[in-house]
Amino acid sequence: MVVILGTGGTIAGTAADASDNVGYQAAQLGVAQLIAAIPPLARRALEAEQVVQLDSKDMDFATWRLLAERVAAHLARPEVAGVVITHGTDTLEETAYFLQRVLAPGKPVVITAAMRPATALQTDGPQNLLDAVTLAAEGRVPGVLVMFAGSIHSAEQVRKVHSYRVDAFASADGARLGAMEEGGVRWFAAGPQRGAQPVVGLAHLPQGDLSWPRVQIVLNHVGADGSVVQALLAQGVDGLVVAGTGNGSLSHALEAALREAQQQGVRVLRSTRCDAGLVTASAEALPSAGALSPVKARIELLLDLLSSPVPR
Repeated sequence: MVVILGTGGTIAGTAADASDNVGYQAAQLGVAQLIAAIPPLARRALEAEQVVQLDSKDMDFATWRLLAERVAAHLARPEVAGVVITHGTDTLEETAYFLQRVLAPGKPVVITAAMRPATALQTDGPQNLLDAVTLAAEGRVPGVLVMFAGSIHSAEQVRKVHSYRVDAFASADGARLGAMEEGGVRWFAAGPQRGAQPVVGLAHLPQGDLSWPRVQIVLNHVGADGSVVQALLAQGVDGLVVAGTGNGSLSHALEAALREAQQQGVRVLRSTRCDAGLVTASAEALPSAGALSPVKARIELLLDLLSSPVPR
């Protein structure tokens, strides 16, 4: 059996005009309606649950916790082979990474979405959802996976790389795990391994949004100074992720401000605004986020702060 959890997004969106792929309202259809629109799913052993109904640009910590709890509850059932989550594309990569780091599931958790609403002339949601169910039912690779436009990505590597194309996701450094080909899975590489441990368990996740650590992202660019960092320090912040240029390089002024933040007890991670490649670590530089994108480095820092809070 596969359980499908609905959270809204473009895959559940509708527009007044079938030719309109951008002027739609996200999160209008329930997950049961999405399933009913795909005849091959009638032959599958499925359960559906509407967890939330939102546009993923509005994803929040409380929803993350709720979603993680529902995924864990269903995965604990022996008859469940895997879980599929329908999601919006805007923050999909963040939710995927969060669930992988919090749950490290021993069964497949497959997140899918769409770039076009359900009412579009050539909507991509039904095929993506069918492929996601097929992947979850196969059960070969555990962990959080993303099934989108025929490609299978890991939570660690997936990134949204295009604003409107139907093949909007890619894996950093070309590390695609596999592909769905005419209803069958072809694997290129191994996915997450069974037995991996979550970095923070569900019990340690705060109940409300205001109880989570305050972690913000800043950007290096031409003329970058320390004013944004100083403003964030004045507001109160627990962690900062900096999206550096190239190999995590920073202007002198921005780096000085970040080192001042460190001295005040703020945790800092150095990432890159490049689409791929890692930030090399060195004893002289600010701590590296490795190959994590800025948004995933933020999640890593959030969870690290939950497991070892900064004394303030």
